[in-house]
Formats: sequence, C-alpha cells, structure tokens
Amino acid sequence: MKLQLTVPSMACGACAETITKAIQAVDAKAQVDADPQTKLVVIETSAAEPALKSAVEAAGYPVS
Repeated sequence: MKLQLTVPSMACGACAETITKAIQAVDAKAQVDADPQTKLVVIETSAAEPALKSAVEAAGYPVS
C-alpha cells in the first residue's frame, strides 16, 4: 500500500531522517521517501495509515 502524508514542519534532512525512523519503528520493511522541500512523505508499507500518522506525530511532526 502506498501512502502520502504532508508534514508542514519537516524542514531539513534531519527531520526527514527522524520521520523515516518513526515510520520504520511501526513497519521495519517500509520504504520511506521524505522530502523536506515539498513537505511530502511517500510511504510504501503494509502498516495501517492511522498507526503511521500517530508515529510521525509522536516524533514531533504533526501531519496535515
């Protein structure tokens, strides 16, 4: 399943790395492409969307 999340507070590569780690804590096999320029996170995963959103928000990055 492919998901796309918008994370307005993602500002740099370190933010993208933190978000990627939060997602991979939920689904270790998830393919994550976090782009600070576009504020988009594209995820190829088998995990449920609410669980991924919760993980990103728990890492300090609200999802819009």
